[in-house]
Amino acid sequence: MARKIIPFTKPECPGIFCEASTCVLEEAARDGVKTYVQRMEERAIQPCLFGQGGTCCRNCSFGPCMMIDDVPESIGICGATPATVAARNFSRMVAAGAAAHMDHGRETALTFLAAAKAEAPFEIKDEKKLHFLAELYKVKTDGRGKKDIAIELGEKVLAEFGQQEGVLVMLSRAPAKRQELWKKLGLLPRGVDREVVEIMHRTHMGTEDQDYKNLIFQATRCALADGWGASMIATELQDIMFTTPVPLRAVVNLGVLSEDHVNIVIHGHEPQVPEAMAIVAQEPEIVAAAQKVGAKGINLAGVCCSGNEVLMRHGVPIAGSFVQQEVVLATGAVEAMVVDVQCIMQGLAEVAKCFHTELITTSPRAQITGATHIEFHPEHALDAARALTLRAIARFEKRGTARIPDRKMDVVAGFSHETINHMLGGTFRASYRPLNDNIINGRIRGVGAVVGCDSCRVESGLVHTTVVKELIANNVLVLVTGCAATACGREGLLRPEAAELAGHGLREVCETVGMPPVLHMGSCVDNSRILIAATEIVKEGGLGDDISQVPAAGCAPEWMSEKAISIGHYFVASGVFVVFGRTFPTTGSKDLTNFLFKEIENLYGGRWAVESDPKEMARMMIEHIEKKREALGIQEKKERVLFDMAMRREL
Repeated sequence: MARKIIPFTKPECPGIFCEASTCVLEEAARDGVKTYVQRMEERAIQPCLFGQGGTCCRNCSFGPCMMIDDVPESIGICGATPATVAARNFSRMVAAGAAAHMDHGRETALTFLAAAKAEAPFEIKDEKKLHFLAELYKVKTDGRGKKDIAIELGEKVLAEFGQQEGVLVMLSRAPAKRQELWKKLGLLPRGVDREVVEIMHRTHMGTEDQDYKNLIFQATRCALADGWGASMIATELQDIMFTTPVPLRAVVNLGVLSEDHVNIVIHGHEPQVPEAMAIVAQEPEIVAAAQKVGAKGINLAGVCCSGNEVLMRHGVPIAGSFVQQEVVLATGAVEAMVVDVQCIMQGLAEVAKCFHTELITTSPRAQITGATHIEFHPEHALDAARALTLRAIARFEKRGTARIPDRKMDVVAGFSHETINHMLGGTFRASYRPLNDNIINGRIRGVGAVVGCDSCRVESGLVHTTVVKELIANNVLVLVTGCAATACGREGLLRPEAAELAGHGLREVCETVGMPPVLHMGSCVDNSRILIAATEIVKEGGLGDDISQVPAAGCAPEWMSEKAISIGHYFVASGVFVVFGRTFPTTGSKDLTNFLFKEIENLYGGRWAVESDPKEMARMMIEHIEKKREALGIQEKKERVLFDMAMRREL
C-alpha cells in the first residue's frame, strides 16, 4: 500500500482555501474522481435569484410563483405578496433547521433514558451536571441513587418534546429580564415539536396567517424551542453521559489520516455512534484484528460535528469540515466512512466507489443509495461499533495508492461554558468575574461568536479565518463551533500561540492564562453553550442585566444550511446582533428584510445583517460591540492599577 506524496502547488480549485484539500482534489480529478468541484464546473450551477431572495412560492400547484418586489402585478396567483412569501420561506427554513436539532435532542434523550435504565452501554459520567439538571427539572435527589435520578430526569426531558402546554424548563436559565420579555411578547415555546408543527400549518397555502410579521413571530418561538430547548437538552445530556468537555490537545486537517493504520472516518452530528466507535477502537481484540491484516491499529478521524463531539471529549482528530467530506475520501486512504444524520452529501457514495472505501449509513432517517446500511441502536451500541470496525479492517488490504497530504495543525479544544468558568478563576474561585472585569477594563473589547457551516460558494475557510483574525486583532475574544471551528483549527487559530495575532489587551489575558484567543466550544448543537456563557456574563454583573446589553455579536460567515437560520434566529431572539455572509433568504422582499435587519431590534434587542466581505463583517461586529460598551459607560480603557495593602482593605 503506497503513500503518494502530494506536491503543494498554488491552489486552483474553486471554493477551496485549504492547500491540502486543493492538492488532493487536483490529483483525484486527474484520476477521474468527481466531487462537488466538478459538479459545479460541469453544470455551471448558479443560485436562483428568486429562491435566493425568498420570493419563489411553491406551496401549492398554482405555481411556482416567482415574484419581484416593488412590481405591483408581481404577486402570487392567490394574492400572496413578496413579503408574505419570503416570510413563509424563512419560517420554513427555521422549522427545518430546528427540527434537525429537535430530532437530535430527542434521540439523545432516548439514549440517556436507556443508559439510565442500563439498557444501553453508556454511563452517567458527570454526576454534578446530573444533579444540576435534576434540580432544574424539580427532580428530588436527596437519598436517591444516580440511576433513579437519571430515569426520572430522562422521562421529564423526553416529555417536553410532545408537550402541548406550559413552558420549556431550559428557558428558566436565561436572564430574568429576557424571560420577562419573551413572556410579555407571548414567545415562550410551549413544547419542542409543537412549534415546528405550527409553523408548517401557518405556512400552508390558504391559512389565515398571511402577515409577514406574525409569521416571523412563530418562527421566533420555534427558534427558541431549538436553542433554549432541544439543542440545550442535547448538549447537557450528552455531557452527563459522555463527560463535559475540558481543554485538550488534538490535531486537524487531512494529514491526520494514517498510512499504516485502518482509517475510519465518522461523519454527521449525533454523538452516539462516534462515542461507541471511540471506545471500541482501543479494545485489544480490535487492535489485534487490525494488526493481523498488516495495520498498526485503528485511526479514528472525524468530519463535521460528529467529529467535533469526539474531538471535544476524546481528542479524536478532525480530518475535515463539511466541504472537505468528499476530499477526505478522495485521499484513497479511508477504509470506511460511517455516517449518521445531517450535512452528508449524497455524492459521497460515488466518490467511495472510486476507491476501496465502504460508505456506511447508520440511521433509519438517513439512508443513501449505493451505501451499505447497518442500523445503529443505542442498546447494542458497542456490538454495532465492533461490527462496523471489523468491516473497515477487512478493507485495509484492498487499499491502493493513498494521497495523504503532510498537512495537519495542533489545536486546543474542549471549552465548555463550565470550562470558561474555571479557566480564569480556578477550581476554588470559579467565576466569570475575571472575564467581566477584563471586558470592563477594556483589555478584552467584547465577545464574538463565529459559527456555522462552510460553503462551496466561497473560498471555504478563508472567510471564517479572516473574520476571526480581524476580531482578535481588535481584542475581541472569539468563540467558535462546528465547521467554523475546524477552519480556524487548520489555520492555527485554536492554539495558545495564536495570541501573537491578538491585540495587546487580549494577548495579555491569553498569555497570562495560557489559552487561545479563539475558543472551540463544540458542535452545531453546542451553540447552546454560547447562550449559557452569555447568560453567565449577565449574572456575574457589571455588563447589564440582559444579553442584549453585553458587548457581543455573532456571525455565520459561510452559512449554507437551514440549521444556521434557526441558530441565527434564536440568537437574535436572545438579544444578539447576528451577521450572515454572502446572502440572506429574505432579500427579495424589502419589507421583510427591513423588519429583520432593523425593526426587530426594537422587539428583541437583537437583529440580523448580511455582508459578503469578511473584513467589513468584522468591522460591523466591532462597531456593534463599541456601541454596547458606550451604552454601559465602559468605552474608555482603564489603566491597570496594582493595589497596595491599604487599597485591598478598603476594597
